[in-house]
Amino acid sequence: MQWEAVIGLEIHAQLATKSKIFSGASTAYGAAPNTQACAVDLGLPGVLPVLNEEVVRMAARFGLATHSTVAPRSVFARKNYFYPDLPKGYQISQYELPIVHTGYLDIELDDGETKRIGITRAHLEEDAGKSLHEGFHGVTGIDLNRAGTPLLEIVSEPDLRSAKEAVAYMKKLHSLVRYLEICDGNMQEGSFRCDANVSIRRKGEHRFGTRAEIKNINSFRFVERAINFEIERQIEVLESGGAVVQETRLYDANKDETRSMRTKEEANDYRYFPDPDLLPVEIDEAFIEAVRSSLPELPDAKKARFMQQYGLSAYDAGVLTASREMADYYEAVVEASKVDGKLAANWVMGELSAALNKDGIEVEASPIDAAALAGLLVRINDNTISGKIAKTVFEAMWAGEGDADAVIEAKGLKQITDTGAIEQMIREVIEANPEQVEQYRSGKDKLFGFFVGQVMKASKGKANPGEVNKLLKQLLDE
Repeated sequence: MQWEAVIGLEIHAQLATKSKIFSGASTAYGAAPNTQACAVDLGLPGVLPVLNEEVVRMAARFGLATHSTVAPRSVFARKNYFYPDLPKGYQISQYELPIVHTGYLDIELDDGETKRIGITRAHLEEDAGKSLHEGFHGVTGIDLNRAGTPLLEIVSEPDLRSAKEAVAYMKKLHSLVRYLEICDGNMQEGSFRCDANVSIRRKGEHRFGTRAEIKNINSFRFVERAINFEIERQIEVLESGGAVVQETRLYDANKDETRSMRTKEEANDYRYFPDPDLLPVEIDEAFIEAVRSSLPELPDAKKARFMQQYGLSAYDAGVLTASREMADYYEAVVEASKVDGKLAANWVMGELSAALNKDGIEVEASPIDAAALAGLLVRINDNTISGKIAKTVFEAMWAGEGDADAVIEAKGLKQITDTGAIEQMIREVIEANPEQVEQYRSGKDKLFGFFVGQVMKASKGKANPGEVNKLLKQLLDE
């Protein structure tokens, strides 16, 4: 391709406070429209905003976790625009002096390479309300419950060069804010949403092209599709002799296309100025150190530790540490079972994850908790059951039929390890298949699998596979 994409993301993470950024109104999701908007959120005359200290602490946690500068002094500004869901006629945000700036996040690319993505800034702001169109005929409904909800807007450098890189960065950020417990990351509820700035230029060119901003994309899949569509659209415009217009566009998931929403505003269109109702935010070193000491083990550090401590591959460690909850579950399984870290990883990433996905639930809601899965792995490890039978036991445990020992006992699934009993089965299989025995002994080694299958069938899957293989080899070679 002669064209290169230049992409930067602006991600809005809703901070997980119980109350709003400048008022005591609740931020709980799902309340009836306009029942969680107080006088401050509505911008009524005479009311004054009061900063929620917890949002400052959460912003500082993010800054420290992304190697950013946490500004000792930041300023809130008024961003002026008129829209029905913005009762004050302005949004309180940060402009020239944000609370966090100049950091980075490392992402892993498909080829295993690591790429560093710069974080220009992360600033605090209040969310606007929500315009509702469904269920209204000829009018628009306004729900102001969301007005004043605290947001951290995280702005990347234009360092991304493809939709896949953009998704990798967004997923890494999504994982990080959940590790830090500053955002629940619920994209369906709008807690984590993305605006993508996309432009293209000829390869080798250093100047940026004219960018379009795609607003409010709320899933990883849609981010990838929207960016890819926009790249193709801009290439088509330029190659047909046209010019890309700087504008704001919306992504229509049903049609899989972006469409023009409005011409893009410049910063001066918003007439930013410091908010006279709010003092500058001043943070001292003691506050920063207190926040630093409260940070959890972060994803990259946890991944490196899992590789070293449990002997996992980079891929396995990456999957298991993608969410804090999954990582905690895995460690609890290893600790309780004392089994090999790879065996535990295989079961958590395999049977457990498949069952979670099938039922559409998160690991925290798993019907099989970490201690119960550990009990199953202990029975695999001590040869009470085979790995194959363990899958049957797992399914029964998932259905609520008890722990591993109870299921094994109730269903009579204990593995046959008595070598005398296994040898007797093998001899019966050999006697029943003289033709296959002759072929095997004349050099058709692939028939060994046939005999293994016959013995396992005769034992109803209960014979110890290791013993079967060892004894079968001996008896066939007699």
